[in-house]
Amino acid sequence: MKAERAYPSVAVTPKAEAAILRGHPWIYDAEILSIEGTLENGGLVDVRSRKGAYLGTGFLSEKSKIRVRLISRNANDRFDAAFWERKLRWAWEYRKTVMAPEDLDACRVIFGEADMFPGLTVDKFHDLLSVQVLSVGMERIKDLLLPLLVRILREDGQAVRGVFERNDVPLREKEGLEQYKEWFPLPGEAPADSPVTEIVENGVKYLVDVENGQKTGFFLDQKYNRRAVGRLAEGRTVLDCFTHTGSFALNAALGGAKRVTAVDVSASAVEMARANAERNGLGGVVDCVAANVFELLPALEKEPVKYDFIILDPPAFTKSRKTAASAMTGYKEINYRAMKLLPRGGYLATCSCSHFAEEEKFTAMLRSAARDAGVRLRQIEARQQSCDHPILWGVEETNYLKFYLFQVV
Repeated sequence: MKAERAYPSVAVTPKAEAAILRGHPWIYDAEILSIEGTLENGGLVDVRSRKGAYLGTGFLSEKSKIRVRLISRNANDRFDAAFWERKLRWAWEYRKTVMAPEDLDACRVIFGEADMFPGLTVDKFHDLLSVQVLSVGMERIKDLLLPLLVRILREDGQAVRGVFERNDVPLREKEGLEQYKEWFPLPGEAPADSPVTEIVENGVKYLVDVENGQKTGFFLDQKYNRRAVGRLAEGRTVLDCFTHTGSFALNAALGGAKRVTAVDVSASAVEMARANAERNGLGGVVDCVAANVFELLPALEKEPVKYDFIILDPPAFTKSRKTAASAMTGYKEINYRAMKLLPRGGYLATCSCSHFAEEEKFTAMLRSAARDAGVRLRQIEARQQSCDHPILWGVEETNYLKFYLFQVV
């Protein structure tokens, strides 16, 4: 006799069933064949095969094309406070295991689907948590989750001054959620006095503004890639393109670079990079310049100043499969120009943070750029995002950052 379940259920197509069995947690609206019971937006729903086999339980989203996001495939799970506390502790213990204690000062504590919290991101910046809630299911239980997480961190000796919600994200509208940014009200506590805090990453100090900084305030996923750049920078003349906060430039300077030029098209980003350089006593080594990298790189071919280490860390050139091909044209242009500028024996760090710029396409682009530039590439390292942004096999969306270190030979 089939066990009674407390939740409504949906039956899904064989395609959706196969994806779930491979480990993917999303069920799209077009993949739902039938419904039993009364569905509630943001509520829990069981997912079954056409033949009635239990496949998992997840949050329903009536507005989104991603209609169900699974949180469990265990029919015995009870989705109470103890369940969520256990999952939060797993996520934090994982970071403590894979990262050095000093790297926990600034790290991603919850990485959405990779930690089985679909639509939830939590970044820790010293004594502030910056949160994005991008699914209606997580929105419904955030009042349970966030105080629990704060308690877990504090019990472990981590100072938490406040929690800021960076929900100013257009993606929320696809879930029928409003955009906003504000302090999350921790029970019995006044809001934090300031959204600005100082973090230390790889020995570099940064001011992070969780209210006004990009995304959640600072990009944490390149932590160890920056460190790898710093190891190669000693005595070199470095050009850091798309510098943003100056993070790669500062790691290179701290690593002993002779001179670093940090470039960004945004004047405000350049000012931020310059302030970070001064904050770290590196203003004499790092020169910050406002310029369009696509115009600067060809112009530098005619300049007497030569660079023997070039870093390319552009923003995502594509956020959909439809524009991936045109994005590759942009990636090729900057990589080709950088390869042309570098002397034999020079070093190139290049990356893409777009999931849709797939690794095979990206490496094919690099081969093409090298061929057109008339150089050969000797690979030093192929890297990905840092381990606090874990890649969950079967969920390709969690595998997005490609980072390569080459020597031009």
